[in-house]
Amino acid sequence: MQSQPVVIIGGGPAGLTAGYELMKHGMQSVVLEKADKVGGISRTETYRGYRFDIGGHRFFTKVGEVQALWKEILGDDFIQVPRLSRIYYDGKFYDYPLSISRTLKNLGPIRSTLILISYLEAKLKKYRNPNFEAETFEEWVIDCFGERLYRIFFKTYTEKVWGIPCNQIRADWAAQRIKNMSLKQAVINAVFGSQNAKSLIKEFDYPRLGPGMMWERCQELLEVHGSAVHLNTEVVRVEREGNRITKVVAKEGDRTFELTGDHFVNSMPVSALMHRLDPAPPQEVLEAARGLKYRDFLIVSLIVNQDHLFPDNWLYIHSPEFKVGRIQNFKNWSPAMVPEAGKTCLGMEYFCSEGDTIWEMSDQDLIKLASKEIVRLNLGVNPEDVEDGCIIRQRKAYPVYDGEYRQHLQVLQDYIQTFENLQTVGRNGMHRYNNQDHSMLTALLAAKNIVGENHDLWNINVERSYHENFTNEEWSKVRKTAAEAVTENQPISSAA
Repeated sequence: MQSQPVVIIGGGPAGLTAGYELMKHGMQSVVLEKADKVGGISRTETYRGYRFDIGGHRFFTKVGEVQALWKEILGDDFIQVPRLSRIYYDGKFYDYPLSISRTLKNLGPIRSTLILISYLEAKLKKYRNPNFEAETFEEWVIDCFGERLYRIFFKTYTEKVWGIPCNQIRADWAAQRIKNMSLKQAVINAVFGSQNAKSLIKEFDYPRLGPGMMWERCQELLEVHGSAVHLNTEVVRVEREGNRITKVVAKEGDRTFELTGDHFVNSMPVSALMHRLDPAPPQEVLEAARGLKYRDFLIVSLIVNQDHLFPDNWLYIHSPEFKVGRIQNFKNWSPAMVPEAGKTCLGMEYFCSEGDTIWEMSDQDLIKLASKEIVRLNLGVNPEDVEDGCIIRQRKAYPVYDGEYRQHLQVLQDYIQTFENLQTVGRNGMHRYNNQDHSMLTALLAAKNIVGENHDLWNINVERSYHENFTNEEWSKVRKTAAEAVTENQPISSAA
């Protein structure tokens, strides 16, 4: 039996950040990661020397501690990347953020006028019923923007991403993902002519060889300083006595081993953690764990025999006639991601659920589907240009905010907080659809708790840190409240 001061479950951004912060305080840890590489959904995959993200991960934050950590780990291996993305809907491309001239031209005067009328009707309805509180995503968006704008810019894409009707998604998610975000302000600015919207950031940091470079470097630093990172290692049991975790049982290939520790930090899906506890939690806790749902994801990475295609980092494909939800152009993230001159690598992203038609398609059929769709999108790709591709499937990529998630999560949160030496962090560890830097912040504060500080991880509110129009004065207030473990419980946004 091995023993370490801190046992960390999961080697994604949250787990590795916890280990890194502890290392800086002179404490060793051990990280257990089920996959064959670190980084979680922020890892970088490689095929034939082509490197690609599981999604796209901009390194932009106003969380000072996170920014400092990124720079400490990678230093000069960051590059500055211009930001550009667009929306594809109804056969036309819309700037993101939307420009007035392009949007009005695409929509036409009649459609634009109808959108304005619909918006005003929603505002009138709100004026007549000021106490109305939206419960679903659909109600929230219509209440804010009107039904026509909802159906054009929100409904089809949202249902493509989540696979369920918008009237079954919690309003929490809408408030988290849209409120004060660029899409809302851009649409209002474009359609209604507001001149007060602040612009999004023009560029962002990005590791030269993709986000996985950050976490592979972090792994190296941990191991150099005596904190082991075990890959291909699955946690099969987490033993407890009363309100303390005592032991983790892990399996690495054919070898099963046990780890004891003083503290335990979890970043695996919180629902999975509950099912690995021994003795098992109360029945109502297990039922709550089973009630949490996730959305899976796969990416078809296509190698295209074209030197330059569209200039965007990514495209949002809103049109319902296409199954692809988003397209990454990895050469526009970093030229070093594409090893061959004259070639381009595109990431065709499909949101799905394990067991459904898309998920169960063979790799060959998925490559055929993605190849046909990229040609139909008229982005300059001819059928003969697609020369190869590969598939990466990602389970539990996105926590789902359905009508029951909040009550289930509250049960799990209350139960986890009864333990003296267990903290759970990160996107899946807290079932929060958050961004990489918020996952890292929860882990940083978990590590600080271990060395004697006192932060309530469940009540950290850094939502506004993701709003790219957030002022320094406002950010100072958020930083202060985050440090004091504020009582507002609002999860933050993500651009996965």
